[in-house]
Amino acid sequence: MIWMSWRQFRAQALAGIVALALLTAYLLHLGLDIREARDGYLAQCRPQGDCTQALAQFATDYENLLLFLAGLLGLVPALLGMFWGTPLIARELEAGTHRLVWNQSVTRRRWLLVKLLVVGIASMVAAGLASLLLTWAASPVDAVADARFSTVVFGARNIAPIAYAAFAFVLGAVVGLLTRRTLPAMAMTMLAILVIQFAEPNLVRPHLMPPVTIDKAMTEDAINEARGLGSITNGASVKGLTIPDAWVTDVSDLRTSDGRTLDSRTFDDCLSASNDPAAPATGRFGAAARCLGDLNLHVAITYQPYHRYWPFQVLESGLYLLLAGLLTLFGLWRIQRRTT
Repeated sequence: MIWMSWRQFRAQALAGIVALALLTAYLLHLGLDIREARDGYLAQCRPQGDCTQALAQFATDYENLLLFLAGLLGLVPALLGMFWGTPLIARELEAGTHRLVWNQSVTRRRWLLVKLLVVGIASMVAAGLASLLLTWAASPVDAVADARFSTVVFGARNIAPIAYAAFAFVLGAVVGLLTRRTLPAMAMTMLAILVIQFAEPNLVRPHLMPPVTIDKAMTEDAINEARGLGSITNGASVKGLTIPDAWVTDVSDLRTSDGRTLDSRTFDDCLSASNDPAAPATGRFGAAARCLGDLNLHVAITYQPYHRYWPFQVLESGLYLLLAGLLTLFGLWRIQRRTT
C-alpha cells in the first residue's frame, strides 16, 4: 500500500524536488551574498567604533527582497494543500479507481491513512527544508532588523511552516474527500488557507500567551513627536510608543488621568487656547502640546516580549498540528460512511 501510494505520487514528488533544488541554489547564493555584504559594512564602520547606522543600512538593502521571499514561501503550504493534498483523494473518487482498492483486503481507513502519511510527511519535509534555507539565508538581516514577530516573517521562519504544511495538506485532502471533484476542491482549499493565513496572525497569535500591558505617560515631549496633532486622539498615531525587544500588539487611545478617553472636544479646546492663529505653526502646536500635557495623558500598551518567540513558534505549530490531526480523524470517520 505504501509503495502504491508512492508510485501515484512520484510525478508530483519529482516536480517538488526540482523546485526545491532551484530554491536551494538561489537561497545558498543569497545567503552568501548577504554575509559578504554584512562583512563589508562592518569593515567600513569598525574603525569609527559605531556600526549602528551601517548595520541599519545593511538591513535596509535586503529588507524588501527578504520580505518578498517570505511572502512567496508563505504560499508554499497553500500550494501543497492545493496540488498535493486535494487531488490525493478527489482524483480517486472522481475517476472511480477507489472501488478497486476498497474491494481488496485493504480497508478504507487504512487506504486513506497510508496516503495521508506518505504524502503528508513529504509535504512537511518540503516546507521544512524551504523554511530552513530561508531562515539561514536571512539570519544576518533578521539579527539586525529584529522583526521576528512580523506577520510575514514569523510564518516563513523556523518550525512554523512545517505545521502549516501539515494542516494545509490534510485540509486539501479532506476537502477533496467531501467534494469528490478535483478542480472545485483545489479552489476551495486555496481560498480557505489564504483566509486562515490572514486571520490567524491577527486574531489568534497575539493571544497564544497572556500579553503584558503597561501604561505610558504622554508628556509634552512625547506629544510633540506625534505624527500630526490632527490625529493625536488616536494613541496608535503617536511616535515613540515602541517597547524595546517587544512585539506591540495594541495601543489604546489617549486617556486622561481619570481613565477617560481623550475626546475631540477637549483636544479642540486645547487648540483654541493655544497661541494666536497668526503665530507660527510650531508655536501653536507647542502650546497645544503643553495644554494636552497638563491633562496627564497616558496610553495603555499591550505587547509580547521577544523572548517568547520560541514558545510562540511551538504553540502555533502545535495548534496547526492539532487541527491537522482533527481533520485526519474526521476524514477517517467520513470515509467509513461513504456508500460508494
